[in-house]
Amino acid sequence: MKKLVILDGGMGRELQENGAPFSQPLWSAQALIESPKHVHQAHHNFISAGAEIITANSYACVPFHLGQERYLAEGAKLARQAAVIAQEAVSDTQASSPVSVAGVIPPAFGSYRPDLFEAEQAVEIYSNLFHAQEPHVDLWIAETISSLQEFEAIHSVLKDSTKDAYYAFSLEDTLSSESKLRSGQSVKIATALCCFTKVKGIFFNCSIPEVMEQAIVDAKEVIEQYGLDLEIGVYANNFMPIKAEHEANDTLQSMRELTPSEYLNYAKHWHELGATIIGGCCGIGPTHIQALADWKAELTHE
Repeated sequence: MKKLVILDGGMGRELQENGAPFSQPLWSAQALIESPKHVHQAHHNFISAGAEIITANSYACVPFHLGQERYLAEGAKLARQAAVIAQEAVSDTQASSPVSVAGVIPPAFGSYRPDLFEAEQAVEIYSNLFHAQEPHVDLWIAETISSLQEFEAIHSVLKDSTKDAYYAFSLEDTLSSESKLRSGQSVKIATALCCFTKVKGIFFNCSIPEVMEQAIVDAKEVIEQYGLDLEIGVYANNFMPIKAEHEANDTLQSMRELTPSEYLNYAKHWHELGATIIGGCCGIGPTHIQALADWKAELTHE
């Protein structure tokens, strides 16, 4: 089995808990604008907890959160700033193992809403975020992809990078014998697309922990059919199940408050099934990541 790598946790909740300015619709971008030191501190907290990959705080650098006018004026600058702050946090924080910075390509029109997707406009947004972050990141993670159409649009941009790119799909929060994206499309088809385009890995993120198992099983089956070596990654959220009509900027999603030990139990099972990159999404903080890192240390000494 490949070496386990620990990803960081959710930036939004960590910013809130550390007293950063935080409100809708700006969400995590507000700290970039008003208090970058809080972003640096959040990265520091995750690195100190044992994260080996941290994600740039560029998730909200899109018109959906910034508004069209501010996005056009400041979106690229803020995304670049997010990547630079992450690199500075790596340099400033003593870590037991090397830490990489992942540039982030977020949903262009709001999380969990494949019905709002517009490909042509999305590619322009993805390209803007890509060029802003590319010189300052070590790898790429496209996050919370809810449909095959989103994947294809993002890949049309990231395929030009020489850096490893991972594609993280958000799943329906419903247990089923076949895992599906929030669009209702099959995880098996998404995995086949990833295999065909020869990406570095397929992740599953920002969905409840219970639905990750079937996604890993389905993805691994397809990867083995193709005889490839794609990495599988998982970083679940700490939310209650999200409904299809969710309005990300109108309400805050209800938390469920999984403890670090509870989250670790899920992670151990994901690893047994074949996941080799594990972290957390919304509501998963440094204490959860510390539990993952401590467990990894135990595995290393076995």
